[in-house]
Amino acid sequence: HLPVWQETILLLGIALVLAVVIKALFVQAFYIPSESMEPGLIKNDRILVEKPSYWFDGPERGDVVVFKDPGDWLQGEESAGPSGPVAKVLSKVGLYPSGGHLVKRVIGVEGDVITCCDTKGRISVNGQALNEKDYARRGGGCYGPMPRGKAHCDWTVGPVPDGKIFVMGDNRNNSADSSFHACLDTPDCQDSPYVDADDVVGRVFLLLWPSDRFEFLHRPATFADVPDAK
Repeated sequence: HLPVWQETILLLGIALVLAVVIKALFVQAFYIPSESMEPGLIKNDRILVEKPSYWFDGPERGDVVVFKDPGDWLQGEESAGPSGPVAKVLSKVGLYPSGGHLVKRVIGVEGDVITCCDTKGRISVNGQALNEKDYARRGGGCYGPMPRGKAHCDWTVGPVPDGKIFVMGDNRNNSADSSFHACLDTPDCQDSPYVDADDVVGRVFLLLWPSDRFEFLHRPATFADVPDAK
């Protein structure tokens, strides 16, 4: 038998290794960095992301995903991670929410064409209108974006390139997402509206904290009706 202090160090070492493995392969904690996913996910909510779903297949339409910044999508405090030394260490092993990532909903996958909007203000994917009233916050006269305070209800993006996804925040009034970077306001800009599927960390499956809103997240049924891209 080892002395108590040696057993303690050994157990802590094993726990650390297990935490690193779990973070790398299975589950990781994050927090919501902005208001872009309201009303379902609120700024500073703690969420858990699972990774096995994307081991063999990429993200699917309707999934809420966490992904690395494609390039200057995050601004100010949104790009900041944990500030305290203990929190920084714990975030490295998945025991504390990480920062520097974005959280959005997948609207289109490779080959898809996204159109905004029909006569009811709904976004369509491959010609199929989405019923988003249960999870998205309508902006202006439609479910299109309002990046400069003006609703955009007449645009088409796609086909989405291979290996890319098109994402939007549920709060269409306030989300610097794919529609924002599609340069609807500035025709001469060179931003890409797409996110590399390889930069996706995983699928958000659990709203962990605050405890009074503890909830498992599921893919909205409306996406099941979207036909495959032609």
